[in-house]
Amino acid sequence: MNIVAIIPARGGSKGLKRKNVLPLNGKPLIAYSIEAALKLNDVKRVIVSTDDEEIADIAKEYGAEVPFLRPEYLASDTATTIDVLKHTIEFLLEAEGYKTDHVLLLQPTSPLRNERHVREALDLYLGNQCPVVSVCLADTPPFLMRVKKENYLVPFMELPEQKATRRQDLPEVYELNGAIYLTDHHHLMNENAIYTDKVIPYVMDKRSSVDIDDEIDFKLAEVLLKDGAV
Repeated sequence: MNIVAIIPARGGSKGLKRKNVLPLNGKPLIAYSIEAALKLNDVKRVIVSTDDEEIADIAKEYGAEVPFLRPEYLASDTATTIDVLKHTIEFLLEAEGYKTDHVLLLQPTSPLRNERHVREALDLYLGNQCPVVSVCLADTPPFLMRVKKENYLVPFMELPEQKATRRQDLPEVYELNGAIYLTDHHHLMNENAIYTDKVIPYVMDKRSSVDIDDEIDFKLAEVLLKDGAV
């Protein structure tokens, strides 16, 4: 079984400039994802897909492979993660004859996701032979959200059963936290998706689910890391 970890990290970012290489608690942000992947014996290769020379140099320094620099059309704001993953898989096959059976996608913006989380998600994946994605409990259930319609607020989503008056009576809902995705060659290359009709959730706590998009997220992650959150 051939599992390859792919860490996509382009140089441009709008919310927080150069975030993938910014020093977080003593090391570049991207280093946390590389180190988590390298500690897993099941993962045969850890590859960083980037268009940026500095990111490439840092990735190599921390032990990842950077077999190519991502082409410009995959470094834009409109490029999708699926396209980046497929490009990596196709490159490995065409340039090296290396076939990837399973893919572990780790976003570099989740530094509090560590090897224990990835190991547990990987065990779920291997035990069920079904795509796995990491999630956390949603802060606000959609049943409490409102949309504006003709100047009035109306429910975004009606409760599937009788109306509940207390938050604790509402169904638990989850949101993707962007930390871990596990899938196979078929879903990526043939379905053009990480998962289709079935996917298994790996539930993470809120602290470990911090996803860095802006400066506030970055400062929060730094505080939690110093506090020993993981």
